[in-house]
Amino acid sequence: QLQLVESGGGLVQPGGSLRLSCAASSGFTLHYYAIGWFRQAPGMEREGVSCISSHGGSTNYADSVKGRFTMSRDNAKNTVYLQMNSLKPEDTGIYYCAAVFQPAVQPMCEKLKYDHWGQGTRVTVSS
Repeated sequence: QLQLVESGGGLVQPGGSLRLSCAASSGFTLHYYAIGWFRQAPGMEREGVSCISSHGGSTNYADSVKGRFTMSRDNAKNTVYLQMNSLKPEDTGIYYCAAVFQPAVQPMCEKLKYDHWGQGTRVTVSS
């Protein structure tokens, strides 16, 4: 079964940067999977941050992160990335990557459509 592993979280000061990675378990390829990044702050519902099509040519972002976050994928490395710049305290939370089999040019940004989830990586933005 496909397993996803996030990494790259940590503590960073406001204005700083982090790059999150999401890797697939060995033996599986993410090539035909749409991928999404979601986050969950304490006491809040999990919300969508960004999503990318299986081919990598199309991405969507939540308004709160547009212009600051960039999502990309390297299908040869079976890895998806989330570059986060100009981080704010409100970006604090646990970040999850998720996958759904969807070989399409359009990204999938609906949380309920995803059926494979990682364990999450914690991001804390604080001075």
